[in-house]
Amino acid sequence: MTPTDPPPTKAAEARAAAKAFVATLNPRPATTTIQDLLLLVSELVTNALRHAGALTGLAFGADAETLYVQVTDPSSDRPQQRIPDLSGGTGGFGWPLVLRLSKKTDIRDHPPRGKVILVAMAR
Repeated sequence: MTPTDPPPTKAAEARAAAKAFVATLNPRPATTTIQDLLLLVSELVTNALRHAGALTGLAFGADAETLYVQVTDPSSDRPQQRIPDLSGGTGGFGWPLVLRLSKKTDIRDHPPRGKVILVAMAR
């Protein structure tokens, strides 16, 4: 995994970091895969900022078949599936989107406090 240093403070910075990471890959993923990666990163980072109060780490990795995104935040609370707010007030769309775009999602404790979310998506 290749960490960003320092961690982004906004989703736009996280997307820029994801684009920079993808630019190092050979072969480069398909355009639709890159778009999905950017959306996934936006949602993960936005959720960390909104629900955990901060993003304490962001890292990327890849192998021949998979792209990996790792997000670390200071909250031990796990993401919760909730009914989306269709009026646009409180969200509820991000976590289902993350689960849909990923082929595997793993959430682990990150002592002394916090969690790590590792998402794998098809390359």
